[in-house]
Amino acid sequence: MLCKEVIDVIEAAYPRSYAMDWDNVGLLVGRDDKEVRRIYVALDATDDVIEQAADWRADMLITHHPMIFTGLKRINNLDFVGARILKLIQNDISYYAMHTNYDVLGMAELSGRKMDFGETEVLEVTSREERDEGIGRVANLKTPMTLKELCWLVKDKFHLGAVKVFGDMDQKIKRPAISPGAGKSMIKAALDKKADVLITGDIDHHTGIDAVAQGLAVIDAGHYGIEHIFIEDVRIYLEEKLPGIEAAAAPVCHPFQIV
Repeated sequence: MLCKEVIDVIEAAYPRSYAMDWDNVGLLVGRDDKEVRRIYVALDATDDVIEQAADWRADMLITHHPMIFTGLKRINNLDFVGARILKLIQNDISYYAMHTNYDVLGMAELSGRKMDFGETEVLEVTSREERDEGIGRVANLKTPMTLKELCWLVKDKFHLGAVKVFGDMDQKIKRPAISPGAGKSMIKAALDKKADVLITGDIDHHTGIDAVAQGLAVIDAGHYGIEHIFIEDVRIYLEEKLPGIEAAAAPVCHPFQIV
């Protein structure tokens, strides 16, 4: 199967038109006429991931976060992004990123299901093409729980050793919101949707205490902490939709350690 045919299958479920205007999704490095038999799936195109993909003899690498966001004036081994691009080209690996289009059409709903939220609604609508789609989910819990109990649930569902919390641990949570990745910009949406808590990542001190002052608790599970669910979800999708294609998932490996 050609790379362009793989892309057609991906974009049938996750059209690039659903990505944010500022994003950079699609085929970022390599040939669309490359014959693809093996696909490696990861969250980020790090040096280790590209090395793993090359060692596994992958024909294609698919990540959630785009390795290339801004314009490049030169590609050489003196720059870490340039060195990664060269490594991909040298190993004839076509590299594809599916970021906010997957956030809207995959990650949001999947994270709500992981938390067993039941029926959910979109946290922030970004598209109305066929129906309301967008970033994050919010739900009403059938059985309220304390903020502390919800923290334990997040840790269990996403296999995390720790989370950062802003708020009263004894507060009763009836309406949680979840927005995987960096959630600072989702504070207003969570407040507008009358959420009690926002489960997200990359929340700084002042954003956290300001959210609490407005009546919103925050559980910061880390950027990687929730979004790593992309890896296995996309691997399964590829193997189901592309008979004869072998897809491998990069090992879940948090980019930092809490010691």
